[in-house]
Amino acid sequence: MRMNGAQAVLESLKKEGVDLVFGYPGGVVLKLYDEIYKMKFPNILTGHEQGAVHAADGYARATGKVGVVIATSGPGAANLVTGIATANMDSVPLVCITGQVANHAIGKDSFQEVDVCGITTPITKHNYLVKNVNDVPRVIKEAFFIARTGRKAPVSIDIAADVFNAEIDFNYPDKINLRGYTDKNIGDEKSIDEIVTAVENCERPLIFIGGGVISSETSEDVREILNRLGCPSTSTLMGLGCIEPERAGYLGFAGMHGSYGANMAIQNCDLLLAIGMRFSDRVTGRVADFAPNAKIVHFEIDPAEVNKNIQVDYKVVGDLKWSLPLFKNKLNASKINFAEKFSAWKNQAVDEGKKHPFSFKSEGDVIKPGALISKISDLCDENTIAVTDVGQHQMWAAQFFKTKAPRQFLTSGGLGTMGFGLPAAMGAKLACPEKKVVLFTGDGSIMMNIQELATIADHDIDVKVVIVHNFILGMVGQWQRLFYSHHYSASELNLKRDFIKIAEAMGVRGYRLTKAEELETKLPEILNSQGAAVIDVYVPQDENVIPMVPGGKRLDQMVLN
Repeated sequence: MRMNGAQAVLESLKKEGVDLVFGYPGGVVLKLYDEIYKMKFPNILTGHEQGAVHAADGYARATGKVGVVIATSGPGAANLVTGIATANMDSVPLVCITGQVANHAIGKDSFQEVDVCGITTPITKHNYLVKNVNDVPRVIKEAFFIARTGRKAPVSIDIAADVFNAEIDFNYPDKINLRGYTDKNIGDEKSIDEIVTAVENCERPLIFIGGGVISSETSEDVREILNRLGCPSTSTLMGLGCIEPERAGYLGFAGMHGSYGANMAIQNCDLLLAIGMRFSDRVTGRVADFAPNAKIVHFEIDPAEVNKNIQVDYKVVGDLKWSLPLFKNKLNASKINFAEKFSAWKNQAVDEGKKHPFSFKSEGDVIKPGALISKISDLCDENTIAVTDVGQHQMWAAQFFKTKAPRQFLTSGGLGTMGFGLPAAMGAKLACPEKKVVLFTGDGSIMMNIQELATIADHDIDVKVVIVHNFILGMVGQWQRLFYSHHYSASELNLKRDFIKIAEAMGVRGYRLTKAEELETKLPEILNSQGAAVIDVYVPQDENVIPMVPGGKRLDQMVLN
């Protein structure tokens, strides 16, 4: 079929099952956007390219599909960088299509030219510069394959402007042949046998779940392994939802602001089974004293992560879709009654956690963040997707929102990107229109991409935006209180912004809650209403996120009050 390069891009996206793209037009992608218009290809125009890439990210996290974003050359492409890095750190599959200046102008500092491949090399799994129209179908086929297989990640495709106008006899490839890269991530079965033996010989095992379990769609395997072992479990921030919060022995998430029970169990276990996680510094505390009594097992698809941060005793390198069912079957074949063997240890870990549970102190009419998020959690059903920005509200949401299933707690973990939340929530709602989407953000984070309120209004996207409003950059302020003698340098937000007026000016209903009683009298009706809403909730400025492991301390050296 004869067509131009722009049509070839869109036909290739169709072949990959893409049903929605996010983007922002500009000079060198006008031909592509003209074909989007002619073909009625579903496209969401955001208020900023950063909003577009975060929206594609939210779409991908909520569905497991590859998110797609389009931007023009130069500043348009450069504005994607933060969002690409965010997705890369959290192993989210994206295909980012950018326009580049025409072939004859490349490398000449032409108007709106930047080296997209050079800029994105450290923050993508792979990238392409397409200078020949005949390469378009193959490159897009490869890009989606690379993004969605192995350790998932973003792929960048930079396309020269004249490629969009060039003619091609379109034929989409049905096979891929990438030298040195395959989707077959099968490891050594003997390594699993060694781990089964380690489980049989240990007394205090702990299962530690990371975001790789969600990415690989193996949460059910993990739950079945837990049923067999009957041992305690914990998760990373990115692993929230893999394990039901009400499961006996689940200790909550671990790390800097994780639960006392989880952190103490890590320090006291004698076998730590880490599954699909990368031992981030926010999880380990002081590396030299992490899990000091334990043999450490690492199930991981990316060999580069093994022994990178923590030296392990056993490793299983391969796709969790391969390793976890095999591990489960071998455990089932064992003659040991694991649940009976580990019962006392599980009870000990649970009882330890009860000493310092996530909690908050009520103070008259003041709305406490924990009370706010707990109430919202109670009002939401099991199909709700919670999205967060980054800061104190993010940690409170992780502590008090009960995430019951995978892909229902979306947050920027590795990069910690303020401004992620609003566009990501928008992308999640467009991906899952049947689900309620609630965003927890702060009065600092919301300002980073607040323009996307207009996008939400323009497209009638039903997202409930909850601003945990404490008039300060909350996490910065907490550190300044605890470690910098209350020197609130450039962190206080006692400004004249009015989020209700801003929301209404952009076409979104706005509400303000200032008294604790309004969590009962006003919040339920707002939360269950139809259509987008901004709920501006005043909370105390000096409230800290507790527990907290200070930088450079062990996991059992937590600030508890």
